[in-house]
Amino acid sequence: MRVLNARQMREADRRTIQEIGIPSIVLMENAGRQVVAAIERRFPDLATRRVVVLSGRGNNGGDGFVIARTILPRSAGVTVVLIGDPADVKGDAATNLAILGRLGVPVLAIADGAAWELHLRCLAEAGLVIDALFGTGLTTPLTGIHERVVADLNATSVPVVSVDVPSGMSADTPELIGPSVHAALTVTMAALKLPLVLPPALSRAGEVVIADIGIPLEVIESVEGPRIELIDGQTVRALIVPRPPESHKGSFGHVLIVAGSRGKTGAAYLAAAGALRSGAGLVTVATPSGCQPVVAGLGAEYMTVPLSESAAGTVAARAAAEVLAKPHDVLAVGPGLGGGDEVRAFVRALVERATAPMVLDADALNAFASGPDRLVGRDGHDIIVTPHPGEMARLLGVRTEQVQADRLAAATELATRQRLYVVLKGHRTIVATPDGKLFVNTSGNPGMATGGTGDVLTGMVAAWLAQVPDAEAASKLAVFVHGAAGDLAAGARGEVAMTAGDLVEHIGDAILALTGPARGGR
Repeated sequence: MRVLNARQMREADRRTIQEIGIPSIVLMENAGRQVVAAIERRFPDLATRRVVVLSGRGNNGGDGFVIARTILPRSAGVTVVLIGDPADVKGDAATNLAILGRLGVPVLAIADGAAWELHLRCLAEAGLVIDALFGTGLTTPLTGIHERVVADLNATSVPVVSVDVPSGMSADTPELIGPSVHAALTVTMAALKLPLVLPPALSRAGEVVIADIGIPLEVIESVEGPRIELIDGQTVRALIVPRPPESHKGSFGHVLIVAGSRGKTGAAYLAAAGALRSGAGLVTVATPSGCQPVVAGLGAEYMTVPLSESAAGTVAARAAAEVLAKPHDVLAVGPGLGGGDEVRAFVRALVERATAPMVLDADALNAFASGPDRLVGRDGHDIIVTPHPGEMARLLGVRTEQVQADRLAAATELATRQRLYVVLKGHRTIVATPDGKLFVNTSGNPGMATGGTGDVLTGMVAAWLAQVPDAEAASKLAVFVHGAAGDLAAGARGEVAMTAGDLVEHIGDAILALTGPARGGR
């Protein structure tokens, strides 16, 4: 499911109108009717609610005029409030405004704050407000009468339905450029927009519904520009291939996980558990020799091998050769490794000499904080990195706040510059590819902000990479199933009490929800 910016949406509109031949006024009519259909689904008691439609002078306001006309017989009454001069309404919007007049629907024209003050009571009397002030074309913060209207609207407890995007937001960024409407429901036209899929703007959009207004899918898919897509159940379901009856453990790859250090053996276990629950045929944990008995005792289904150990209880630099000599299809490195010169030398040697695909997380990433240019993917040697914002900041040489201010840009920079697949963890985890594609994950919840869930994800990414030899597909599968398992765990335990182990126990349920029950057989 593609996410468009303002320019891309304008181009999709233009091509639909000029090349496909669907008149713009038909698109406006479809938009208004689709919004009303979404409202009826969300508010089944619509017939008892009095509706106020706040409209601007542009096409978003024109959508509002269609909504007012369509919703009139379905509600307890409609009041249309036009913020601006009716003489300034042009084109298709003017046509629909004139239709309201011929139908006898009153339109209150508000030119300034004094006029708004006189009619402010209409909000208090409303059972539902339609926000059709501004659409995807807004690029500057609201000021004057529009800022006042939005502030007064937000101060009420009346549910708001926004048309396309909540007024006050820019379709080109998930950042809040100024005051904006807090919507209960946003009905967006044809495709998602950035503020509807990423925080912080996401929190003000409420439930988001995509309205099919007649713009062909092939137009949306072929519009040039940034390629941003959602990762959802429909996206990843097609990536899971049914297992043939003649399968054996060698069919699903051997994942070698290098993890753990003195006091951090749990990270190794969680990564291995994530890999096993995600379907890897064989999992081996390579860990410092002093940690091996502990790691082996935590799980029966994976194998363990000892590595040369430093005086600090971490892997020794010379252990890189020991790891590379072990059989594996995918190498995952990082959970609980610890720091220090020995670990840094060990990780750098692995990256330089490995021939199998790699997944790097946590302390493996910190090994490149002072020399990120040494962390480079190459042909036939895909590397997936799974940083949290702090680790990403160290790799880019910036502050964590800068990463969080534009997560898409940060992920894109590292992925394209270093030829890596980047999984930037956090609320709405982002997957970025070396060729500039971006994917935003939709699963997960705040309960996953607990120690160990990132270690589980490392094992999951490695397992899917062993089964689906495509780093992009493996990353998307892992992050969605990881978040979906977290959602199931939160449903069972609650977000506060949830642990990484709870997430592991729900990985199978999350996969089953995507694939359906296993077929019976002998």
